[in-house]
Amino acid sequence: MDRRDAVRYYYDAIDAGDYDRLRDLLAPGFVQRRPDRTFDGRDRFVQFMREDRPRTDTEHVVEAVGVDDGDGVSTVFVEGRLRTADGDDLFGFVDVHRVGDAGIESLRTYTA
Repeated sequence: MDRRDAVRYYYDAIDAGDYDRLRDLLAPGFVQRRPDRTFDGRDRFVQFMREDRPRTDTEHVVEAVGVDDGDGVSTVFVEGRLRTADGDDLFGFVDVHRVGDAGIESLRTYTA
């Protein structure tokens, strides 16, 4: 799977509530760092997405994707916004994904 596609599938899986697919896209040692918290481990992150996130009636609107390929690991930059089912924008974001052979290894999220 192309690493850019893995990142696009990441957003699709969250928006569809397909948590098994989401888990499969993440490396076992996945870490997400965002302004309000850090999730260590893919299972903890998937559990939060499934059970604890404040809103599930949202869609990630991806506006731009860039890739920097390194030695065995790619950095995939995504600019977008989180939109409600009613079409209202909640906030803008920039996500920086590190993607290796085992899947998405880490994600740093910046929000506006």
